[in-house]
Amino acid sequence: MGRIVVGVDGSPSSVRAFLWAVREAQRRGDVLVAVSTWDSAYPDMWLPSEPPGADHLAPFRHQLDRLVHDVVGTPPSVPVETVVVDGPPAQALLAHAEGADLLVVGNRGRGGFARALLGSVGRHCVAHAACPVVVVRGMPEAA
Repeated sequence: MGRIVVGVDGSPSSVRAFLWAVREAQRRGDVLVAVSTWDSAYPDMWLPSEPPGADHLAPFRHQLDRLVHDVVGTPPSVPVETVVVDGPPAQALLAHAEGADLLVVGNRGRGGFARALLGSVGRHCVAHAACPVVVVRGMPEAA
């Protein structure tokens, strides 16, 4: 059984990438690893509404778990592992894609220039991944 890693940040193109990766994992009989990241510039800093030691990644876990449940169902139609990490997205995706059969990313994430054809994370993954990378385009923007 192989392993497909997919980056999910909640953007429309990452949701489409997740849908594509689910279908591909089903077709191949592979395990799907959904990776979401939060790159906090100050990991030891906490906000007044968040007590020290609070799990600041909990909202990201909840969002990812909900997407997996909504798309894959219960029981899951394909084995899915979810990973939420604090750190730069491209580095996290490349680390989890080590030894994977495929890395899937959306063409645009949450940041950067909205009109760019390929975001910085996708570009970095395409250039540095040790496995094949599939870039899934999001929905076309209205003109």
